[in-house]
Amino acid sequence: MKTIRTLFRRLLAAILCSVAFVIAPLPALAELNYLPAGQPDSVTVLAPPPLPGSPEQTADMAEVAAIYRACTTNEAAIAFSEKKFSIFNFTPAIGAFFQPGKLPKTEAFFERVQKDAAAVTDTAKDYWKRPRPYTVDTNLASGKLEKSFGYPSGHSTEGTVLALVLADLFPDNREDILAVGRNIGWHRVEIARHYPTDIYAGRVFARAIVREMKSNPDFQKDLAEVKNEIEASKHSVQAAATTPQPPAAH
Repeated sequence: MKTIRTLFRRLLAAILCSVAFVIAPLPALAELNYLPAGQPDSVTVLAPPPLPGSPEQTADMAEVAAIYRACTTNEAAIAFSEKKFSIFNFTPAIGAFFQPGKLPKTEAFFERVQKDAAAVTDTAKDYWKRPRPYTVDTNLASGKLEKSFGYPSGHSTEGTVLALVLADLFPDNREDILAVGRNIGWHRVEIARHYPTDIYAGRVFARAIVREMKSNPDFQKDLAEVKNEIEASKHSVQAAATTPQPPAAH
């Protein structure tokens, strides 16, 4: 009888553990600010990446290898420095007034924009599951390596999203801003983090992301506040530049 009771208690404990495991809360999904859940859908927006073993994949890999070998020490240093980046990577294309801590609404807005772009890109990567070049050819491995998948490129997607929105805010600097966004993505090919097709897919996906964001009323409202803050900052800089300076004391 004692043996039966012991077996019963063990069985009950196992059942309770199983139930607890089933009903345990799942990890929370990333909270999006300006995008509806599941949109844009990379499966709809993007063509599939080259198939393993295909001539297209072989050509893609050959291009990565050639670009990686041609990459100079200085170019690699720039690429590695952009592992984490923000809107202030675009300061040279916008102007010296565009600095961290000077535009709090702008800075917070673009952090939300970039967070959304990163979240949906991670979802796309997990769907397509394309290995990065250095996992296929270990001769291309250098520095600290990412464990995530490669298609589409997160740097290309996020860099292009930031560039597209910034270009709307600074139309006179549009081409220079877009060039910075393209380079943020392309530099990742130079250190073999991505194939060129990962970069191009990121640019396409970014445009779909920005289209979705622009249809969101909260995005439109926040963007208007950012425009006002930037205009006020520019006027302040211009006023300071034209204000006569007192003569230096002798």
